[in-house]
Amino acid sequence: MTISILAYDEKSGTYGGAATTGSLCVGGWVLRGDGESGMSASQGSLPSTMWGSDVLDRMRAGTPADDAVAQITGADSGRAERQLSALDPAGGTGHFTGANSIATAGVRRARSVIVAGNLLASEAVLDACLDGFANATGALDNRLLAALTAAAQAGGDSRGLLSAALLVVGRRRPPLTLRVDYAPAPLEALAELHRHATSGEYANWVRHVPTLADPERATPYEP
Repeated sequence: MTISILAYDEKSGTYGGAATTGSLCVGGWVLRGDGESGMSASQGSLPSTMWGSDVLDRMRAGTPADDAVAQITGADSGRAERQLSALDPAGGTGHFTGANSIATAGVRRARSVIVAGNLLASEAVLDACLDGFANATGALDNRLLAALTAAAQAGGDSRGLLSAALLVVGRRRPPLTLRVDYAPAPLEALAELHRHATSGEYANWVRHVPTLADPERATPYEP
């Protein structure tokens, strides 16, 4: 019911994830992450939000993504209905796709990036998402948005799209958490929200708030 992408940008030390689906509230259901744990995307016909959080806990403790995913999914008797992808702090990836995942379902991986999806129009959606990310330029958030757009142009969710989300985190930056929980054109709405959040007065203010690397930062801000 979802297409998601997780990626690590080695130059900036930034982790990011983006997702879109033909149902509501994809950001709240699917994406989790922080600058010390990496990223996760928990999805499927009956997704577990606990999977997304639990795999982050293990990766933060040093467990590689592949092992962390195996530990989480192996302990759940309902795993056949779910899908999980993870990106650890070193850029390693792990994934699981339950046997009852609604076709088309699958995963694509490259260096420090993983794409996962289910209930897709075809496997071409997975390839288009990965290629869209690889061919895009600019900051990680822009490349993630480009990946979702490429996936949608290749067919996306077989039901159409209703929600989209973007999450970008890192030790030296405040989190960028953007969610469009319902819209007739959620990718366009997410792109507009992203433009507002990364420019103008709001973007200037964000540069003054604490980060993991500087938790006491309180540089005076004047609009």
